[in-house]
Amino acid sequence: MELKPAVLAVAVLCLALPRVALSQKKALAGGPAPAPAPAPRHVDLAELLSLAGPYGAFLGYLTKTGVIATLQSQANSTDGQGVTVFAPEDSAFAAIDGAALSNLTADQLRTLMLCHGMPRYYPLSSFSALAASSPVATFAGGPQQYGVNVTDAAGTIRVESGWATAKLVSSVYSTPPVAVYALNRVLLPEQIFPTAPKVAPVPAPAPAPEPVHPDKANDGAAAHGSTDAKSVSCRVGAGRLLAILATMMATSVLMI
Repeated sequence: MELKPAVLAVAVLCLALPRVALSQKKALAGGPAPAPAPAPRHVDLAELLSLAGPYGAFLGYLTKTGVIATLQSQANSTDGQGVTVFAPEDSAFAAIDGAALSNLTADQLRTLMLCHGMPRYYPLSSFSALAASSPVATFAGGPQQYGVNVTDAAGTIRVESGWATAKLVSSVYSTPPVAVYALNRVLLPEQIFPTAPKVAPVPAPAPAPEPVHPDKANDGAAAHGSTDAKSVSCRVGAGRLLAILATMMATSVLMI
């Protein structure tokens, strides 16, 4: 009689085991677990600057100072902030007196390059708001130390830092989390340059040739034609006068 509870427990367990096995079999029949989503492909900033246009000098300084690694790390970050890079064109570096950059220490040059990046992605549509909240922090430091002032006047965007006011001339790349914008000037913070470096003025664009209005062209042709007509008329009049004189002289000879 004492064995009955034990027998009953074994019987219940035997009935439950097939159900557990069947549920596991159904789970396996559903197929393998879905593969994890692939990691997002990050933009290679060095490759982008190398292929996008005249940014060789800027890329060279970024590589020399190690700032390219700082910018790339922020671009690859998963914090969702992104990165914005202001890339001066080669002509912007060529316009600066060579001694102004060559006399900088390694730390100063690194800080200068860090001033050309902001640790957040800013699309062009956000620059009007940036202008209202300027100065904006850069990788070099906070707004009051190494910040830049952004202005947006009727769509013309400028970035000011110390001795330089650079114009944003084009959007090189702008897809979250990376934005790269071209500048026509190198930013020159006063903390790095106590006095204004010598910078060649930005050359003015060549004036476009004045279009010739069709009416003016026709007027010119008409005036030229009128001159030619007068010349022909004078030649014809002179010929007639000579003919009359020759006739009169011939008549006089015959009468004699």
